[in-house]
Amino acid sequence: MSRPQHDVGFPPGFVWGAATAAYQIEGAARDDGRGPSIWDTFCRMPGKVHRGHSGDVACDHYHRFAQDVALMRELGLHTYRFSVAWPRIQPDGTGPANPRGLDFYDRLVDELLANGIDPMVTLYHWDLPQPLEDRGGWASRETAWHFADYASIVHTRLGDRIGMWTTLNEPWCAAFLGYASGVHAPGREDPATAFAAAHHLLLAHGLATAALRSAGAATVALTLNLAPVVATDERVASGEAAYLVDGLLNRLFLEPTLAGGYPDDILAVMEKHGGLEMIRPGDREVIGEPIDLLGVNYYNPTFVYADPAAPANPAFPGSEGVGFAPAPGAVTGMEWPIEPWGLTELLERLHRDYSGTPLLITENGAAFDDTLSDGVVDDQARLSYLNGHLRAAHDAISRGVDLRGYLVWSLLDNFEWAYGYDKRFGIVHVDFATQRRTPKASALWYAKVIAENGF
Repeated sequence: MSRPQHDVGFPPGFVWGAATAAYQIEGAARDDGRGPSIWDTFCRMPGKVHRGHSGDVACDHYHRFAQDVALMRELGLHTYRFSVAWPRIQPDGTGPANPRGLDFYDRLVDELLANGIDPMVTLYHWDLPQPLEDRGGWASRETAWHFADYASIVHTRLGDRIGMWTTLNEPWCAAFLGYASGVHAPGREDPATAFAAAHHLLLAHGLATAALRSAGAATVALTLNLAPVVATDERVASGEAAYLVDGLLNRLFLEPTLAGGYPDDILAVMEKHGGLEMIRPGDREVIGEPIDLLGVNYYNPTFVYADPAAPANPAFPGSEGVGFAPAPGAVTGMEWPIEPWGLTELLERLHRDYSGTPLLITENGAAFDDTLSDGVVDDQARLSYLNGHLRAAHDAISRGVDLRGYLVWSLLDNFEWAYGYDKRFGIVHVDFATQRRTPKASALWYAKVIAENGF
């Protein structure tokens, strides 16, 4: 039988998968000894989350994981990236493990492997145990060491079956949306605290990487949300604005983990906002512990221009004089610009500037206003989005980028943080009243892409 002919074909061994996060899908917020997380607390703060929604039930994945794994098998996923809920493992954030929490991930991993799906673990996707936040959270240096202990506990239980580990997911969001703008948990609004949190998150990553490596982990990764920062005009000042925001969003995390230290211009911003006392001798070496893979979460570029009258964007402390431009064209349901070229540009930049570190797209996807009609969700807008971004990924590969795979965000419609259940990113529709799952048109298309390794 002849092989299908494709406009876009991916290399042999290219990894196809989907991603989720614990607080967004698991539910079972009080089951089996799970302690409270900062998101449990944040959801109960008036006005913080759309309509007062929470992850208490979410997709009830904790009880329905076998059904969800069967869906993954039907779609032909090679790998499934999920996060472990730290409050399930250590309800207080420290101390001995909660065996019932570990038991759940044991069951999940075994179910995945029984269905031919490789599990990929993310150790931190924003659900810090509330007792640690009560003791300072990521603004406290001690949290980094607690995280390394937690990583060791999880590896001890699951390490015999997990090939790929990610330490942190999107530390920029955890630090700056959580501690500067306050739109994410824990809801603090202090730039100095946010920069301290960013440093301690990176320190936690380095300590956990070393702990996982010493325990025999095969592949250790870090996942960052990255984006090209584009000046909307050709003025020198607008180029400088773009470089500054690139530093606050991208280089603040890329340089210390992959190039030996913080960039000088960002150190100057950090010093202005609270000083550099949190950076201690030896931290650079810890943070720079070599990784095997960089996870790339890409959604859209950021457009900026010079505006001397502009105050700092709350999520980008130090960005006084920078205007943030609206999307120039089509947008998703999140009002995020749809710009597939940005993914190609980003991947090429990472390959050029940090050569030797393989890349994996650990998240890419879009929210749209989906409608379930007669048992069908015909989400052509999402299908088109995925098509365009996979073409962009293929363009990067054709130009020599070492890209190992693509994971769609997200497998399921879920709790979308401060947006509650108002935004749907899933390729599988979830009726939150009945917990019925319905693969969307995009899921069926994606399954065909996986089966044929191209389209």
